[in-house]
Parts: sequence; structure tokens; C-alpha cells
Amino acid sequence: MSVQSPSSVILIRALNFTPNPSTAADNAFQSEVTDGKSQAEVSQQALAEMDALAEALREAGVTVHVFEDDELTRPDSVFPNNWVSTHAGGYVAVYPMYASNRRLERRADVLEMLKNTYRVQTIVDYSGLEPDGIFLEGTGAMVLDHVSRVAYTARSHRADEMVLERFCADFNYEPMAFDAIDSDGVPVYHTNVLATIGTDVALFALDMIKDEKRRWAVGERLTVNGRRIVEITEEQVREFAGNCIELMGRDVDGRPQRIMAMSARARRSLTDAQVAAIEESCRIVAVDIPTIELAGGSVRCMIAGVHLDKRRDVEREFTAAVEAIDEHPTTLDGLTAPRG
Repeated sequence: MSVQSPSSVILIRALNFTPNPSTAADNAFQSEVTDGKSQAEVSQQALAEMDALAEALREAGVTVHVFEDDELTRPDSVFPNNWVSTHAGGYVAVYPMYASNRRLERRADVLEMLKNTYRVQTIVDYSGLEPDGIFLEGTGAMVLDHVSRVAYTARSHRADEMVLERFCADFNYEPMAFDAIDSDGVPVYHTNVLATIGTDVALFALDMIKDEKRRWAVGERLTVNGRRIVEITEEQVREFAGNCIELMGRDVDGRPQRIMAMSARARRSLTDAQVAAIEESCRIVAVDIPTIELAGGSVRCMIAGVHLDKRRDVEREFTAAVEAIDEHPTTLDGLTAPRG
């Protein structure tokens, strides 16, 4: 298991996907459906894209936990990274969400799966801050360096610094907040559209940090342990080149292999030199998800990584041991029961 790259992920299979009208005002990456398709057609296309991502990740050796969502009231449920994150040592965070209809995405069954399948020690729930108008939308608002324990965060009303400081104190991260603005002067709504942090490589639109000193500080902190920065442009950010995630999969021989999961649109926006720099560290897995990207998020937003240790399946191990004894009873010849 890699500190930075989870080998298991959570995906939500949203049967009623649609771009969320409640988030359109401050999400410059969101688009309207303009080609005359019905809601049913849009949902079916999005569903096929979700299934394609799940299949591509499984083929790459990643464990994928898929949850169905047939609710009409959760248009953005395909993006679970905004409401839940997991952390080494058995810690889970639940986050306060800006749009009121997105708060319905939090699901007890996802948390129960985590507790039953993985070692969960503590769940820290910040969602009670929502009535006070204080928000921190998970690993959309923060891009986490799990190796150096740094939380890179573009300031916005979806990423309150007070909650950021509280999260960092609770989970032992160093907060690194900055202002990121596009060429129209609009603040970037989520940090994970402009930055991806892997083990040995980071994709980052540093030029969108307008303060020169802060830009230098972010770049210096990213590379202090030898990580290479692949700088991406604002145009590439708009193609979702920053909205990627490094995962731990397997190669064709079953050996551990890091992958960089991204959309096909993001992959097409990268130069040959950028691709080569990424592939020095991990293999690119790209999936076409144009319908889902209408909602203003891409592959990274669709994935909640699981940074937890698995529980041993004691019952299954016991059953296997009993079956092995039944199949090979002669292995017990000559043994006597212990006294007492």
C-alpha cells in the first residue's frame, strides 16, 4: 500500500445524473446540456461513463466499491470526494457542503462499509458547521500530500480557513492556503481542478496563484522531498488536466504499479513532454467522461480514495482452514490433542 496512492476507491453510480443548478453560479467549469438531449438520455450516457471508469480501474488492479444512487434529489452524488475522505491510522472525515442539495449526498451505508471492511478508529464530522455558513468540501477543497502531510487549499467560500485549520489540527496536516484566480478574475472554486499530487510527480497550475511569493512557497513545499512538478496552463485546467488522482494498481504480471487516473479530455490536453514526465512515475489510465464533465468535475471528483488498512476476514480464513483439513485429513496423522 502506498502512502499517497490508495489501492481501493469508492464510486457512486448515480442513476439520475444532471448538472446541479445550485452550483452553477460559482463553478466556472460547469456547462449546460446544449445538444437537445432529454434528462433520461443524459443520465444513461453518464451511467455508461461511470461504469467505464469503474471497469478501467478494476482492469488496472484497483479495488472499486460501487454504491447505487437512484435519488432525484442528489444531482452531484457522482462526486463523493467532496463529503468524505479517509486517512491512515483509521481516520475518516465528513465535510460541510456549500450547496444545500449536496448535503443529501452523505450516506450512512458508505461509512458502514468502511467500518466493516477497513479498520476505522474515528470518524470526525464537520457537517454541523453548515448552519453557520462554514464549508470545507473535502478533497475538492483540499489537495492532500499524504507523504509530507500538507493540505494545499485555494481559498473560496467552499474552503473556509477556519475549518481548514481545524482539519489540519485533527488530522496532522500542515495547512497551505493560497488565492488562485483565473484570467477573468474569478476565484477557482475547488483546488482539485488545478492540482494533482502524486508520489513523485505533481500536476499544478502554479501561474493561477497570482501572488509571486506564495506561488514560490507552494512550489518549494511541493518539491522539498524531490517531487517533480509538471506545470499545467489555465487552458489545460479548463480541460480538467489538474483533476486527476494517483492510485495503486497492478501491472499485467500482478506486481504493484502506480497509475494516474484522468479523463480522456484531460489526457488529450497534455503535451508529449508532460505525458513523458508523468509516465516516469506512473501509468496513465484515461477514460472518456464528457457527460459527467458537464457538471464541472472530472475523474478526481468521482473518486473517494480509501487510505485505510483492510480488516482480516477471520470467518473466511477459518472456513478455508476447515476445508483444507477436510480435503487433506492425513495431515493430522500422528497428532494428539493438547492436554488441559
